[in-house]
Amino acid sequence: MKTMISKNWLVIPFIVSGAAFATEGPIGYVKTVTGDAYVTTAGNKQKANTGTPVFQGSELQTAAKSTLGVTFKDETVMSFGPETSLVVDEYLYAPREGKLKLGSKLAKGTLNYVSGSIAKLKPDAVSVATPTGTIGVRGTHFVVKVGDQAPAR
Repeated sequence: MKTMISKNWLVIPFIVSGAAFATEGPIGYVKTVTGDAYVTTAGNKQKANTGTPVFQGSELQTAAKSTLGVTFKDETVMSFGPETSLVVDEYLYAPREGKLKLGSKLAKGTLNYVSGSIAKLKPDAVSVATPTGTIGVRGTHFVVKVGDQAPAR
């Protein structure tokens, strides 16, 4: 009997952590796609279509001559130009609790950003890291382009 109890206690943390992961859910959805675009989450790469969910940790990619538009839960809109790659590292939207964060890394390409509630309620909670620096959001709209190669220093 003692052995069964200890085995059950080993299983409980996995059940609890799995339930917590399952309740996180999508942080946004693909709204527009032209050409070839992809959403990669937890190593699973899928072709982006209207309605494809985006999760924290998702990588969003566009091919040549392709575009992608994503709307997040707080109504932030990100539009990606051709040959763009961005990872949504952090996303926390709990305005009633004052918990707000949107952090991403733009590896290459073009991003058109229109802020939603997170940037409006807490501007310093939004950042876009690039290979050569970090953009802090202080307004409601910006466009950034990252080339394939970082400039020589």
